[in-house]
Amino acid sequence: MEPRTLAKVEVPVEGMTCASCAARIQRGLDGVDGVAEANVNYATSRATVTYDPAQVAPAALVRTIGDLGYRVPEVEAENPEADEARAVMRRLVPAAILTLPLLLVSMVEAWQWEGWEWFALALATPVVWWAGWTFHRVAIAGARHRQVGMDTLISIGTAAAWTWSLVALLRDDGYIYFEVAAVITTLLLLGRYLEARARGASAQALRTLLALGAKTARLENGDEIPIASLEVGDRFVVRPGEKIATDGVVVEGESALDTSMLTGEPVPVDVRTGDEVFGATLNTSGRLVVEARRVGADTALAQVARLVEAAQGAKAPVQHLADRISGIFVPAVLVIAAVTLGGWLLAGEPAADAFTAAVSVLIIACPCALGLATPTAIMVGTGRGAQLGIVIRGGDVFERAQRVEAIVLDKTGTITEGRMELVAVITTDDTDEPEALQLVGSAEDASEHPLARAIADGARARGIALTTPTNFVNEAGVGVTATVDGHDVAAGRTSVFDAVTPALMTAADEAYASGRTAVFGGWNGKARAVFVISDAVKRTARAAVDALHDLGLEVVMATGDAASTARRVAGE
Repeated sequence: MEPRTLAKVEVPVEGMTCASCAARIQRGLDGVDGVAEANVNYATSRATVTYDPAQVAPAALVRTIGDLGYRVPEVEAENPEADEARAVMRRLVPAAILTLPLLLVSMVEAWQWEGWEWFALALATPVVWWAGWTFHRVAIAGARHRQVGMDTLISIGTAAAWTWSLVALLRDDGYIYFEVAAVITTLLLLGRYLEARARGASAQALRTLLALGAKTARLENGDEIPIASLEVGDRFVVRPGEKIATDGVVVEGESALDTSMLTGEPVPVDVRTGDEVFGATLNTSGRLVVEARRVGADTALAQVARLVEAAQGAKAPVQHLADRISGIFVPAVLVIAAVTLGGWLLAGEPAADAFTAAVSVLIIACPCALGLATPTAIMVGTGRGAQLGIVIRGGDVFERAQRVEAIVLDKTGTITEGRMELVAVITTDDTDEPEALQLVGSAEDASEHPLARAIADGARARGIALTTPTNFVNEAGVGVTATVDGHDVAAGRTSVFDAVTPALMTAADEAYASGRTAVFGGWNGKARAVFVISDAVKRTARAAVDALHDLGLEVVMATGDAASTARRVAGE
């Protein structure tokens, strides 16, 4: 018998309000014949289903989700979290406007007049039955499938408070609780709105990450095509200042690439024929021809994005416990509420008091913090981490954090600023610093290389007015030449000059020995200055390391940079 060929499909799901919703959908999908495995991610609002195409079609999976009271959009929205937040806001604003006067008139005795209860009924009814319909809809759908969740408690609790209040009003006997039903509905809608905003920020971090990539690729024949149309084996051209379209190998040209979006290192990496390059990295100087080796979901950038998304949906051990408890939590609350009602009645207490006690049990249990707070905290934590450039591998990381004894910090971009800055200018005896900054800075201003930008920006920061160079030439990995104010200016390695004094060579050696970078600059064939460039330590780094030490943590710095640079930064 031949083994089954399984397929996998990802389906966006709208309408989930808590972890119990995800568990309900997952159980429903698992019960479909032909489904090998279903995983519903509440954080990303997606269901991933592995199924046998010979037994079940994707349309049947969509129908199953619909039967459970949730929606699968025909066209997935670009920003579903923002759409969800706006939808909740449309109900939240009217609910808040109606609930505020309802709460005041119900709680402030001086504001109550004869017949104010009917006014309270008029305010509470649209809040409970229109603004809160999202809770009732999911509860009804769950009841049809004999399943309960957090929305069941919310629906029963608010409906019971409203119904009892209406009965008491019509009988003119007992307390009314219209404000309780309205306030609970409004507060829970506010919670849903804030949660949707948090999920939106989390998802936006992923979208921002993917947006780092190039949108088009320029083929060798001059055609410009969308990235999605690029195939393995295609050759594309990358000009200075453009992003690499996708992962590949250089087949022609030399240049320096800014790979900081992947490595965090600010110093460009020189590449030439045969070197591997990665999509979304920036070509700073020469023209390259690259042969595509990985496209689409196989690129390094896409893999990083998948890591972030997987981390957001990963469950910590405590979350598995929360899911198990939430499965019996709602039925237990309903039983306790029923026992409370029966117990008070058997004890001979008034029906109004008995019903009040039972409704109190339901209302207090409504938020179901155990099933909601745990996945939300993990989701927000991983999303905020992604925004700050931190990829958190999974929810279990948060749980293990309390047992951490040592912390390893990357140097570039974490302890340091992650960008190159001009920190010193050493000149020959016959050259003054402003002149060197003006001439060399003007030449470097035409280049996109990070070291060149550091010199040009450093000159401007020192009050030097730069001019536009002519005859500009950029030789990848060597340096630049240009004409500035009648002088033939050069900057880069010693090979671009006819003469370099021993004093400048010593200054450059000292810069390299201290973990900094040195660029020679001069004009008319003679090197006249050394520009010392460094990735400066962040002003907050010392305080951050001190704070970690105060927590009792051992702090270690890791870097792929030169040992001299590592020692300098560690010393600072």
